[in-house]
Amino acid sequence: MNTKTVKLFAPWLLLAAILLLWQAICSMFSVSEFIFPSPLAIGQAMMEFAGPLASHALRTFWVTMAGFAIAVAVGVLLGVVLGSSPLLYSAAYPLMTAFNALPKAAFVPVLVVWFGIGVGPAVLTAFLISFFPIMVNIATGLATLEPELEDVLRVLGARRTDVLLKVGLPRALPYFFASLKVAITLAFVGSTVSEMTASNEGIGYLLVSAGSSMRMPLAFAGLVTVGAMAMAMYELFAVIEKRTTGWAHRNGDAN
Repeated sequence: MNTKTVKLFAPWLLLAAILLLWQAICSMFSVSEFIFPSPLAIGQAMMEFAGPLASHALRTFWVTMAGFAIAVAVGVLLGVVLGSSPLLYSAAYPLMTAFNALPKAAFVPVLVVWFGIGVGPAVLTAFLISFFPIMVNIATGLATLEPELEDVLRVLGARRTDVLLKVGLPRALPYFFASLKVAITLAFVGSTVSEMTASNEGIGYLLVSAGSSMRMPLAFAGLVTVGAMAMAMYELFAVIEKRTTGWAHRNGDAN
């Protein structure tokens, strides 16, 4: 079995091992479903409530994608602006870092006041929590362009925009895709957290509803659903990254 095949099956083998150990512990110690449901109980809940789960998952997915799309647009724009100017980079980066340190869940009540309960707070929370990695990676990719390379290009007659478009942005692509894989998982966190307090639909609402009625297998089924959606989007971006930036990775294999 070659290395590529091992890498392909390793995550699934690890997941299977974790599930088997989890099920064994729940069975051996007779752990109550109200405390920590077993994988079998969670699977049964997913089948029993497949309809509501799918409906809430679809709501969470498109809300997350909306917030993530805004985050990509704003993050790329700010990243290009900051990365193109050393002065702006030095001035704005500490402020953006301080903003990123603020707990985004604390914004939800404010967003509810501004936009009401529903889609608005969830979309904006997903945006607020996911745009920072995109902005930082784009700005870093542009700001760390080798001065010697830029000097050579200038000597050859390249303008500032030529250096940015033909060298800077292609060089920042690996940083960009790395940020997308991080940001998409954060976007699901943001939308789910917002739905827990400011929505009557979505996986976040389902988690609160299931928890209040002591249906822990259903609550865990909601968590599994969110994790599956995030993992699927992560893998999608990983495939796109491998197809578009294989030149930046050893043996053309993107991690």
